[in-house]
Amino acid sequence: MFEDGKIAYVELPGDNLPGTKLFYSAAFGWRFIDYGPTYAAFENAGLDGGFQADKEQARPKPLVVLYAHDLEAMEKRVRDAGGEIVIPIFSFPGGRRFHFRDPSGNELAVFTSA
Repeated sequence: MFEDGKIAYVELPGDNLPGTKLFYSAAFGWRFIDYGPTYAAFENAGLDGGFQADKEQARPKPLVVLYAHDLEAMEKRVRDAGGEIVIPIFSFPGGRRFHFRDPSGNELAVFTSA
């Protein structure tokens, strides 16, 4: 089970989603679950994650996603610690999440399960 504040997921840009899936499957044996035409989650990689091919939703760099049992409480903790909320809480097929920027400018996300 996921723990508060621990890395739970990594999301990578996936401009060429079919080719990217083929590459990681052939090179490393990763398996994929498609969530529509622009998103594929990967399994069997040591850490859960996915590739985002939607240009409007994809981050320009890998996105580390942390977990929270109480998303609103974690958002407050992030704000209180000096983090900048860059995408407020929103829903997606697996749950809800928000994105923040740390003091070094890194964008991360925090999610809770559906």
